[in-house]
Amino acid sequence: MAEDLMRGTADELLLRRVHGGALPTAVGALPYALRLELAPVAKAAIARATSRLFHNGQVILLDAGTTTLEVAHWLPRELEATVITNSPPIALALAEHDRIEIVVLGGSLRKDAKALVGAATVDALRSLRADVLVLGVCAVHPQIGVTVLDLEESYVKRAMIANAAEVVAVSSADKLGSAGPYVIAPIEELTHLVTEADAADRLGDYRAAGVELVLA
Repeated sequence: MAEDLMRGTADELLLRRVHGGALPTAVGALPYALRLELAPVAKAAIARATSRLFHNGQVILLDAGTTTLEVAHWLPRELEATVITNSPPIALALAEHDRIEIVVLGGSLRKDAKALVGAATVDALRSLRADVLVLGVCAVHPQIGVTVLDLEESYVKRAMIANAAEVVAVSSADKLGSAGPYVIAPIEELTHLVTEADAADRLGDYRAAGVELVLA
């Protein structure tokens, strides 16, 4: 896959050229504070649909990200579970949840992403086994797979996937069919993809790959 980049201006990355055509670039490059304000209705719907996938007694791995943060807000008050996360905002959001035990992974804080990354984070992940991972994604493409923009985050996400029985990717419709520079998993490693109902007509290839689709 060719990796040359097309730019509209010196500061704006528009497209990533791949074999056979150009793909939209992953939208996750925006600052965290700005991403918090994007698509609140869609994120709430995705989070609400994702929250129905959990059961009492599970160990849930919640990846860093603004959509996964919304998932944390939507966890049922009656849910009894252990949540492991590399996201300080998620840990704080769950601090008042009476029935959830919170485990925060160590590591170096990426201030732009509000995420803990690095060797300590990866090592901690290797010592655990989660029932389900809720994976935040920058981009997801049926042929290229799940991709991100940051190398350090890619190591953490790969370790998360390797140590979870189920992998639930949460993605707004604008991330479907886009790609970043670092591939973390082929699409077949996802057990579920939770996305917007408006994207239903674009999901045939994901369904064909064996991914269970949850439309919000």
